[in-house]
Amino acid sequence: MSSTSKDETVLHGIAASPGVASGPAFIFLKKDLEIPSYQVSRCKREEEVARFEQALLETRKEISAIRAEVEERLGEDESRIFDAHQLVLEDRALIEETINEVDQTGFNIEYCFHQVASRYIEAFSNIDDEYLRERVNDIRDVSRRLLHKLMGRSDFAISDFADQKVIVSDDLSPSDTANLDRNKVLAIVTDQGSRTSHSVIMARSIQVPAVVGLHDLTRTIEYDQIVLVDGYEGLVILNPSEDTLHRYGRIQVERRKIQHLFEKEAGLPAETRDGAQLKLFINVEGFEDADELTRAGCEGVGLFRTEGIFLRDDRFPDEEEQFEAYRRIVSLFPDHPVIIRTLDLGGDKASSNSPFESDETNPFMGFRAIRFCLKHPDIFKMQLRAILRAGACGRVKVMFPMISGIEEFLTARDLLEECKQELEREGCAYDPDIAVGSMIEIPSAAYVADHLAEQCDFFSIGTNDLIQYMLAVDRVNDRIAHLYEPNHPAVLRTIQHVIDAGHKRKIPVGICGEMAGDPVYAALLFGMGANEISLTPAVAPEIKYAIRHMTMAEARNLAANVLRSCRASDTADLLRDFYRDVLAVELRPN
Repeated sequence: MSSTSKDETVLHGIAASPGVASGPAFIFLKKDLEIPSYQVSRCKREEEVARFEQALLETRKEISAIRAEVEERLGEDESRIFDAHQLVLEDRALIEETINEVDQTGFNIEYCFHQVASRYIEAFSNIDDEYLRERVNDIRDVSRRLLHKLMGRSDFAISDFADQKVIVSDDLSPSDTANLDRNKVLAIVTDQGSRTSHSVIMARSIQVPAVVGLHDLTRTIEYDQIVLVDGYEGLVILNPSEDTLHRYGRIQVERRKIQHLFEKEAGLPAETRDGAQLKLFINVEGFEDADELTRAGCEGVGLFRTEGIFLRDDRFPDEEEQFEAYRRIVSLFPDHPVIIRTLDLGGDKASSNSPFESDETNPFMGFRAIRFCLKHPDIFKMQLRAILRAGACGRVKVMFPMISGIEEFLTARDLLEECKQELEREGCAYDPDIAVGSMIEIPSAAYVADHLAEQCDFFSIGTNDLIQYMLAVDRVNDRIAHLYEPNHPAVLRTIQHVIDAGHKRKIPVGICGEMAGDPVYAALLFGMGANEISLTPAVAPEIKYAIRHMTMAEARNLAANVLRSCRASDTADLLRDFYRDVLAVELRPN
């Protein structure tokens, strides 16, 4: 059915920012920049570099002004998004590569910077980590702004419009979102994007409903066509009928009441009605997340990703740099456990001069993560020493990613023991009893979880990769993303198997990934026996509300029923019914 017909059309995307809104569409499309390419004589190349440095200076000032404006309008947390943009502009590797490109090729500075930035964008685009992959938008946003400066252009923001509109775009950068007038923007719909993109984070901050991942809506929708956006369920309804508008009006009123209930109990313990104390941890990406633990009312850091430290430059940070970064994170959470995941980078996560450089055709299953670390023990031990030293400053645990079997884990642990002995001889403070765990995200590790449990102090089930590898579904491939199904019986049985294996050896089992951050799955995972779940702070109030309005007996009964199910659709029905019957909260429109 054509989107421009007058019939109601329902489209499915990714729920990115909660809320419901309807109104005429305003289509915002960015035109690709035509980058000039020409040879520059050797005597003029210093002038090209000077133009580059001036453009960097002006762009930094411009972003600082945007940051200040966002801080005033939305607060310090949201304005920190633009700190990442400033880091791009201060990246010595990117700057030096651009200057070297001018010297080596003799082309103009715009063309050389565009070539270097494109290589960075391509490297980040292939990262098999949604959060880090979304940082491509930061690089793209800054690059576009800097190129405009170099080319003497200034106006590339969203055009002003008089009436309230639903913004429909291929994608929005954080700069675009910062320029939005909240009084005029009813909702945001994009062809691309994910829940972790900075533009989506800002949309949530200004409380604008958003749905992303609509693929090619911008090609078929018309200006001022009426659009209803359901940011709760990820639905976009074109030409909504009067009945649909009326029904969603009622839903919006009810959702506001429900959200108030969630927030009212956010500061209370995650305790079930029959007294079971459950643990909610948060995922941490950087120092700016420190305040989130307190606001979310959680009990620790379930996953600190260390990749960001390694992606700042085309070199590996030395031990002191890493120690300072880990120590700082640990000091921000003095009374809480912090699980530090070792380097999860590889062939697909590289810049041009990095030792990770690879021509692998399938880097997601290639030379990455623990495989890379074990082949480069000098690099790995540098990180392990820094983590051990940070352990002397707080309650640190270390976790190895992408473990496929017992041999890899034992080899990694032996290197950790070598580091302990070295630090002991050197008289350095460290944690000799640091807990050591394994991520269970590869099917082979899941099937030998009983053997791994004999050697590990804890497990963390990484549901994103586990589902992807079990179902042979590339979750970033739009053509088969619908096959990425957490409800698949094989996935749920495997999770149960890993939990049982861990508990048999009396080690705790945590869950991270999208499943852990989905309120619908919280009761199921705890009912299956998970000791804790690690999630993004934004969803903590809803999950805590779910916990506080159920009993463990009900959660265990739900898990038993789900594990008997042979169809993913039946599981979805069971989870929905659990919310309706036990929590007395209907999260989906009728």
